[in-house]
Formats: sequence, structure tokens, C-alpha cells
Amino acid sequence: MFDFLQGYDVLGAFWMTVKLTVFSALGSLVWGTLLAAMRVSPVPLMRGFGTAYVNIFRNIPLTVLIVFTSLGLADIFGVTMGASDDFKLQGFRLAVLGLAAYHAAFVCEALRSGINTVPVGQAEAARAIGLSFSQSLRLVVLPQAFRAVIGPLANVLIALTKNTTVAAAIGVAEAAYLMKAMIENEAQLVAIGAVFAFGFVVLTLPVGLLLGWLGKRLAVKR
Repeated sequence: MFDFLQGYDVLGAFWMTVKLTVFSALGSLVWGTLLAAMRVSPVPLMRGFGTAYVNIFRNIPLTVLIVFTSLGLADIFGVTMGASDDFKLQGFRLAVLGLAAYHAAFVCEALRSGINTVPVGQAEAARAIGLSFSQSLRLVVLPQAFRAVIGPLANVLIALTKNTTVAAAIGVAEAAYLMKAMIENEAQLVAIGAVFAFGFVVLTLPVGLLLGWLGKRLAVKR
């Protein structure tokens, strides 16, 4: 029944999906945390930048953003991400950049909601003992905020995993790119869809269950 899989590197395609997910998740977590810090900063300029970034990037379709990284950054502005001679590596890095930039806005909002759950008195107490804003945020507020939003961050990670399929638009050979090629060459459309749907379930379901369990285990008692 699944003889049509011979000659196609399905595992390799899903491995590319995993790599896109991991690198994009790390980038979006770092950048999203910085954006969340800007959103609650006492500096108006930083708050304005964080607010503008989130509102703009959340309302741009991901496909547009990914295509812009290739046609705009690479072709027009010459941004090759250090891989000017390797178009496959360049496409991968540009896709990671686009995915991280897009999902950082959602990470930021998830973290900002977590920051809002931390009692104001704790931040005031941190400032009263001499900690600066950045120190109180890093040592007191963010550790509690992260524990409060493990569940929402898990949802962002799952959405990111599924959104890696958009990278096929700029030729990154991940799962959706291979599925498109198989549909064009094979007649087993239902079987092909079932294989790739099952693959994404295997990637996302355990992550959701694990992070959901961690969210309940590490929840801050208030």
C-alpha cells in the first residue's frame, strides 16, 4: 500500500521540518522575550517599538513574510545570511529568520500576559531593595511569568511546527515541499495525505502533552 514512498526521502523531509522548528523556536523565544521586556519597559520609545512590532507582524500573513525574506532580503538587498554560495542553506536560514520574526510577536504577547499575572508588589519589593528594572524583570518577574505561560508557549510551538510548511514557498525541502512533489508524481493522494498528516501528529502531539504536563507541574501557586 505504501510502496509509493520508495524513492522519496520522507524522513529527511520531516527532519528538515524539525530543524526549522527548533531553530525558529529558539529565535522567536529570545526575540519574543526581548519584545515582552520592551512592552513593559518604563521607556516610552521601547514600549512604542514593542507595541508597533507586535501589531504589525501579527497582522502580516506568514506566507508574505517568508516570501519577502527570499525575494526582498536576498534578491533585492543581498542579505544571504552567510550562505551566498549555497542556495539551500540560504533558503533554510531565511526561512528560520521569517518564522522567528513572525512567531516572536506571539511569544511576546504570551509572556506579557504572564508578566501581568505576577503581583505588582513583588516588582515593587524588588525595586525597594535596590534592583534595577532589568534586574527585577530578569530575577523576579520573568521566572514566574515563564512558569505561568508554559501552556500558551506550547500552543505557539505547535503552531510554529505546522507553519514550517510555508517554507516550501521559497524552496526549503521540508515535509510540505516533498508532499507537493509526491502529489504531482503519484496517484495515491489519500495515502500521501495520511502519511504527512500522521507525521505532523507525531511531531506535535507529544510536545503538546509534555508541555501541558509541565505547565501544570510548574504552575505558580497564588
